[in-house]
Amino acid sequence: MSSSLAPECSEVKERYDQCFIKWYSEKYLRGEASTDDCQDLFKVYKECLNKVLKEKGISTMLEEARKNSAELDKDMGGSGKGR
Repeated sequence: MSSSLAPECSEVKERYDQCFIKWYSEKYLRGEASTDDCQDLFKVYKECLNKVLKEKGISTMLEEARKNSAELDKDMGGSGKGR
């Protein structure tokens, strides 16, 4: 698996990746999964990553890009969904 964008989040990302691969191959592909067993680990990783992005000022740029993309889609007659 690859490292996290934020080195301080790599350990939790590694745990999530391992959990997801196991869940996907042992349950999901066999039709035995009704939920993602790794949701809690993903939430922890996402919180860690969001914290780092905010500290580095990147979250503001992402929000701006999302807003601009939605406005562009609207101007071009698209829904912005499905991306």
